[in-house]
Amino acid sequence: MCLSSKYQQLQDTLSEFDAVAIAYSGGVDSALLLKVACSCLGVDKVIALTAISPILPEHEKEQGRLFAVKLGVRQHFIASNDMKLANFVENGEQRCYHCKHNIFSLFLKHLKKPYVLLDGSNFDDLDDYRPGRKALAQLQIRSPLLEAKLTKTEIRTLSRQLNLSTWDKQAFSCLATRFPYGTTITLERLQQIDKCENWLRLQGFTNYRVRHHENLARIEIEAAEIKRLLNESLRLQLLETFKINGFDYVTLDLQGYRRTTK
Repeated sequence: MCLSSKYQQLQDTLSEFDAVAIAYSGGVDSALLLKVACSCLGVDKVIALTAISPILPEHEKEQGRLFAVKLGVRQHFIASNDMKLANFVENGEQRCYHCKHNIFSLFLKHLKKPYVLLDGSNFDDLDDYRPGRKALAQLQIRSPLLEAKLTKTEIRTLSRQLNLSTWDKQAFSCLATRFPYGTTITLERLQQIDKCENWLRLQGFTNYRVRHHENLARIEIEAAEIKRLLNESLRLQLLETFKINGFDYVTLDLQGYRRTTK
């Protein structure tokens, strides 16, 4: 199916609803879904729901807020209780399932008819290890981008065609994904990762991850950017920043940034 046909299917699906609430993180996928929903239904029939949690960096929340303001859509911030969930902080292989189930249950409780809750999962997500998809299925959450079989690349292409500022935004996943399964997630550790990744962001790096291995940080960046990171001045600044934030050892993954799979 060509991109224009997929886009038409997305529009047709959204037009079926009287009003929708978009689970909105501010990322590439949910931003496109929010924009198209507003175009199909009108901004008065769309709301954006954003979870407030330490797993979402402050700058991501702010960028998402500004995007929603520009669209003129109402955005509701819902406080999550991630750090009170034993199945989340213990960080087993089903962590994402418990997290998604919790957040989307909170979203559903917040909604009143005729609003229908929608999620921004895309077709590529079917190829990844995504325990959270089970939670969405149990809660009967629709995923219009996935239903239209839109891939990440196609979503970026559509976003660019629609002049969305998010079209080239770096890939992002919640900070909980930075911990190996079995490593307890704490607020302090999340803040460590947030501060170190924010430093990389401010230096202009794209598609970065700081993986947390107790007192060791493992950095993933694009392979093409490794040489720049090893510049002596920048390397020393990095070491200072990471050590101030509690890491005794700092390593660079020579495989570069890659999406996490099981």
